[in-house]
Amino acid sequence: MSFLFKSSNGATTEKNLTLEEQQEKINDLRKELGEHSSEEIQDFLSDASCLRFLRARNWNVQKASKMMKSAVKWRVSYMPQKINWDDVAHEAETGKIYRADYKDKHGRTVLVLRPGLENTTSGKGQIKYLVYCLEKAIMNLTEDQEKMVWLTDFQSWTLGSTPLKVTRETVNVLQDCYPERLGLAILYNPPRIFESFWKIVKPFLDHETYKKVKFVYSSDKESQKIMADVFDLDKLDSAFGGRNPATFEYNSYAERMRADDIKMGSSFKSNGITLPQDHSHVSADKEANGGGSDASSEASFYSGTDSPNHEEGGSILA
Repeated sequence: MSFLFKSSNGATTEKNLTLEEQQEKINDLRKELGEHSSEEIQDFLSDASCLRFLRARNWNVQKASKMMKSAVKWRVSYMPQKINWDDVAHEAETGKIYRADYKDKHGRTVLVLRPGLENTTSGKGQIKYLVYCLEKAIMNLTEDQEKMVWLTDFQSWTLGSTPLKVTRETVNVLQDCYPERLGLAILYNPPRIFESFWKIVKPFLDHETYKKVKFVYSSDKESQKIMADVFDLDKLDSAFGGRNPATFEYNSYAERMRADDIKMGSSFKSNGITLPQDHSHVSADKEANGGGSDASSEASFYSGTDSPNHEEGGSILA
C-alpha cells in the first residue's frame, strides 16, 4: 500500500503538501540519510517512517534527517526488536501497562497505562518495558493505521508513583524515537494533585504531542463524550466508563505477548532479517563502541548527529 495519504479527518497534512510534494520530500530525505548496511534498519527507513519524521519536523528535510539519524543510532544501540516477554515479564505483573484486546473506532491500538500500579524501582527496567509495549503496539496496527491511543487510569496514583526523571525519559523516547505514533492520549480522572505535576511536565512536550492530550473526568458529561466518540463502549473497560467488566489477567496476557514475540520474529525472517538468539542487551564493549560493528561501519551515516539522550538509569514511566 502507499503511505502517502491524507489525515484521518480527510484533510491533508499540516502544510497541505500534495502527494507528489510528499514524495519529493521523501526522496530528498533519503539523499540526506544515505545508505545503511543493516537490513533491519533499511526496513525501519521505509517511506512511512520517512513521512512520520518529516511531519514531526514540519517537512524540514534537514531537521528530519538529523532526527531520523539519531533514532537509527538509538535503535542500533538499544535494539528494541530484541526485547522479548521474558525480559520484561516482571514489569507487567500488576498491569501497569498493557495492550488492550480492542482497538478504538479508528482502528488504533490502545495501550492502557495505570501508573498507580507501579511495581518496580528500576528506571532502566521501566523504560525497557515501555519500549517493548510500543514495539508490540506498532506491530499490531492495521495496514491503514500508524497511530496508537494511550489510555491512562489514575486510580491509586500519587506524586511518588511516577518520578519526574522517568516521565521525562518516557516523553523523550516517544517523541524522538517514535514520532507521529501517538494519535491520542487520554488522562482519565487525574486527581487534583496531578495539576502541579502536569505544570512541570508540559514544557517537555512538543506542541503536536501536547495537542493530543485530553483530560477526561467521569463526572463531566462533556468530557465523557470523548470516550463515546473514540471507543465502542461495549468493548471499553468499565474503569473508563465502558461496559466491559473484564480486567487485566497476567497469565492470559503473557500468552498473548509470547505469541507476539513469535509473530515479530517471523516478520523479521520473512523480510530476510535474522535476529540474534541472545536476548540480552548490548554488551558493555559494544555500547562503548557505539553499538558494535553496525555502529562503527555506519560512521558516515551518523556523522554530525547526536543520538537521543535516553538514559537507562534512574526511575519512570504518552
